[in-house]
Amino acid sequence: MAAATDKHGGDRPATGLSPWVRGLLVVSLALNLLVIGVIGSWALRYGGTHGGHHPSRLDMAGGPLTRALSHEERREIGQKMRDAYRDGGRTRAAQNAGFDALVADLRAVPFDAAAVAARMSQQREGFRERFELGQRLLLEHLSAMSDADRAAYADRLEARIDDYRAKRAERKNDRD
Repeated sequence: MAAATDKHGGDRPATGLSPWVRGLLVVSLALNLLVIGVIGSWALRYGGTHGGHHPSRLDMAGGPLTRALSHEERREIGQKMRDAYRDGGRTRAAQNAGFDALVADLRAVPFDAAAVAARMSQQREGFRERFELGQRLLLEHLSAMSDADRAAYADRLEARIDDYRAKRAERKNDRD
């Protein structure tokens, strides 16, 4: 790489960007990552309906109600969710556009906290709609089960809840 001479007569690499622009880009990237980290952490911590007493897990968004289903049942309900989501006109492109708009709002100068809050509210509304859709589809699935199948599901659910409580008690005892 060719060297360029700075205004003080010293050599610096010819990167095409002045040092202050590079510094500004690094600071901007760091702030963006910080904001995204805060938003993601908040969503993981408070995004569920558990009252904030333990973090959500995005891969277990349905909780024990979902985990008590068989793999095939989860796949079937998941496919119905994807179909309903697409039929409602919502697409991954629209979701990505919402995140892109959020990033643009975060970069805006001057910063408009109200615009960022509105984008975050839109995203939260989308999460709420998907969660409610999942609950509705699960209820439809449970309603279609025979009494015996629903009782077996209740047994699996009860076992999952008991396991969760036991692990939680064990962790509490380890901390004490």
